[in-house]
Amino acid sequence: MANRLKRLLASGLAIAAALLCVGAVPTGLTGGTGTLYIGGWPNKIFVIDEATEKVTGTIDAATGAPTRLTLSKDKKRFYLVNALGDEVEIIDVATRKSTDHFSLSEGRKKTRIRALIPDPLDRFVIMLVKTAEKKVDRFEISPPTLVVYDLKDHKISRTIAWPNNEEREFVNIMMSPDGKLLYFFADDVLIYDTTEFKQVDKWELARPAEEGMGRFDFGPRDTTFEEPGFYSGIFTNQDPVQNRRTMGIARVNLSGKTVDFWPIGPSRQVSFSLAPDRKRAYGLLQEIGHYEFWTFDLEKHALGSRTEFSGRPRMALRTSSNGKVLYIYQAGNTIDLYEAATYKYLRTITLDADTTTELIVIPK
Repeated sequence: MANRLKRLLASGLAIAAALLCVGAVPTGLTGGTGTLYIGGWPNKIFVIDEATEKVTGTIDAATGAPTRLTLSKDKKRFYLVNALGDEVEIIDVATRKSTDHFSLSEGRKKTRIRALIPDPLDRFVIMLVKTAEKKVDRFEISPPTLVVYDLKDHKISRTIAWPNNEEREFVNIMMSPDGKLLYFFADDVLIYDTTEFKQVDKWELARPAEEGMGRFDFGPRDTTFEEPGFYSGIFTNQDPVQNRRTMGIARVNLSGKTVDFWPIGPSRQVSFSLAPDRKRAYGLLQEIGHYEFWTFDLEKHALGSRTEFSGRPRMALRTSSNGKVLYIYQAGNTIDLYEAATYKYLRTITLDADTTTELIVIPK
C-alpha cells in the first residue's frame, strides 16, 4: 500500500512538472527595467516601475486632466495637452515637475489643440488648432490652422501653409532627428525646411511602387523603439484593378526615400507596436466581440501567429522595454500584462484612477 502511494505521488509530481514545463508562464517574467507613464484622473500622471509593476509616484498636472502625452526626442520632457484641449503643459521627467504651460485662448476666443508635434531640439512645437469665438448670436469657428509656437518667446512665430491650399482636419507629421526637416504626409511626402517652413523637396510616394498597385496611406504609429529617421507601420493600399483595400507592413527610410513593403492581406483594423529589437512587431485586431493578438515577423516579412483572446471594448497596445511583455490598457484603471511569445495572460496592474492618455514606455 505504501509503495502504491509513493508511485501515485511520484506520478502526480511528474505530471505537474511536465505541465509547468510545457504550458506555464514563467513566474519571474517582467517587462524589463524601464519606467511606465500614463495619465489619469483627475490631474495626474502615474509613474510605474516596470520591474516591480508598482506605482512609485505621481506627477501633478497644473492644467487639469491630461488627454495627450508626447515625449520629447531626448526623453527628458513630456508635452501634455489637457482635457479641454486648450492648454499645453511641459513636464520635466527627471524632477517630475511642471516647468511651463501656455494657452492660445484669449477672452471670448477659445483655441483647441487637435495635434502637437514637438521639435527634436525643443525650440518650438507645431500644433494643429481650431478657434471658436463666441459672438452675440453664434459661435464663429475658424478653419484648421497649422501654427509654430516658439517655446522661448511664448508666442506663435508663424503659420504653415496647407499644401495646395487644401485644409485638413487631421495631420500626420514627422521631423528629422536633427530638427532641420519636416515631413508632411499627404498624397506624397512633402519635405519642408524648419527655418522658413517652405517646401524644399517632394517624395512622390503616391506613385505606385509596383505596376498595378495604388498609393500608400500612412497609418498611426508608435515610435517608442523606432530607429531615428525611419517609420515602420501598417500601410493601406488601394488596388485600382479590383477596387479593394489591402494592407501590409512598410519600413520607410525618410532621408533615403526608400520603402520596404510587404503585403499581408485584406485591410483590417489592426494596430502596430514595434518591439525593441525591431525584428518583430505586435498588433491588436479589434472587432465587435472579437479580439486577436497578431505578431509580425519583420525579418522574414511574414505574418506570425494570431490568437483570439478575451479583450475589452476599447484597447490599446504597447510593447515592454525588453520586448517580452505586451501591455493592454485604455478605458479603465487597469493595465493587463500578456507574455509576448505565447499571448498568455500574466497579471494586471490596477491603478486608483481611470487612465486618460497613451501608455509611454521609457527604457532604462
